[in-house]
Amino acid sequence: MAFGIKRQELAAWKEQVARGEIAYLTHYWIDPRFPGITSVTKVGCADLHRLEQWCREHDLNPRYIHRRQPFPHFDLMGSRQKEILTQEGLNEHVSRFHL
Repeated sequence: MAFGIKRQELAAWKEQVARGEIAYLTHYWIDPRFPGITSVTKVGCADLHRLEQWCREHDLNPRYIHRRQPFPHFDLMGSRQKEILTQEGLNEHVSRFHL
């Protein structure tokens, strides 16, 4: 279940993804399969080649890309989530979601 974001944020993420840009959307999230994880960052891009390259640049396996059209994305969680968001200068995500 996703919560903690506004419709405007989701719409902006979808627009960026559709344009083939790398886009980040962090939200609170609870899933019993991942105890202790309270948020996820969806890194999306409609250009699958570009998204696969982004994964490789961050030492992530592109095999785990959710290839759902029209919004393919990679789910970042846990320590890698905070590490990559910080590397990308997305400190607002880190502070807002208490990473």
